[in-house]
Amino acid sequence: MNDTLKVEDLYVEVEGKEIIKGVTLEIKKGEVIALMGPNGSGKSTLSFALMGHPKYKITKGRILLDGEDITNCSADERARKGLFLSFQYPAEISGITFANFLRSAMNARNPDKKIAVFDFLKLLKEKMKQLSMPEKFAERYLNEGFSGGEKKRAEILQLLLLQPRIALLDETDSGLDIDSLKIVADGVNSAKKDMGILVITHYQRLLNYITPDKIHVFYQGKIIASGDKELAVELEKHGYKKFTGE
Repeated sequence: MNDTLKVEDLYVEVEGKEIIKGVTLEIKKGEVIALMGPNGSGKSTLSFALMGHPKYKITKGRILLDGEDITNCSADERARKGLFLSFQYPAEISGITFANFLRSAMNARNPDKKIAVFDFLKLLKEKMKQLSMPEKFAERYLNEGFSGGEKKRAEILQLLLLQPRIALLDETDSGLDIDSLKIVADGVNSAKKDMGILVITHYQRLLNYITPDKIHVFYQGKIIASGDKELAVELEKHGYKKFTGE
């Protein structure tokens, strides 16, 4: 498998209003693609539509994973096929420990190859250490009482354990202090070789630690400019108005 996600001329409506207007992009294994744009440009809408959220209606275009059309697949089907979405605002769920959630997610991802408890705990400790997460976090309820930075590390921990084919990271840098940002970036960089990654962000600062192979500027539901990592520096210097005309 090539582990390639192709988005072809995608249009998306939310409650009857067209938000995404003809997006075409490609994400391949081993690549980091950055999607940058101002608030309200439709970046998160695109990520939810790619993941299959039922609120986001695809009216035109296709989503292909290794050539398979998954446009009409449900969110859980897309997850089992290898798509992963890291949320901008991860939900808190009381009554479910973080460890139980992670093991259940891994087994749902690979139902024919369920992981034994001993092997899971060994892997969990290894990945938590990589992200500087105390082991006690595994026994806390999912995201309950976690700081913003801890929630984002928890999302990256899921990424490292689930090993998706394509990861969509929606503003993973939001609310992170510099230490957490570096740890999260290191986690993303370590995962890059095994998957394709779409990083959605407002700011250039995350890209100081994660070097994208390509950057797309997103505005009013469209890609209006593309380039390499130097484009992020240009955006930081001049702002989005250079490309939006506002």
